[in-house]
Amino acid sequence: MLNELETLSKNIGRLIEINQQHQHARRSLEEQFAQLRAEFDATRAELEQLREERNALQAERDALSAKIDDAQVRLNAILEKLPRGRAQGDADNQLDLLEPNEHEERHGAGSDVTRHGENA
Repeated sequence: MLNELETLSKNIGRLIEINQQHQHARRSLEEQFAQLRAEFDATRAELEQLREERNALQAERDALSAKIDDAQVRLNAILEKLPRGRAQGDADNQLDLLEPNEHEERHGAGSDVTRHGENA
């Protein structure tokens, strides 16, 4: 009987030890879960902020696109009002966009008067 009580006492001691290990493991897992939950909440908040920033950027992009479209319409309206009669003048205006050396090569020696007038 004493032997059985001793065995029973050892078994109860092992059960208490196993229970404490399980309790410790459970607390550790609960702490990890709480940390993961906090990380999840922080990530969710960051995601929401990024969505708001994305939506703001999309709205800004759309507003700028509308302004560009509006400016294009105005520019086309202005261009339509300009006179269109000078075919030779258009070529000369395009030459103004060239570098000075290229302009001189195209006009040759007769451009001294023009250059002199430009420098004046």
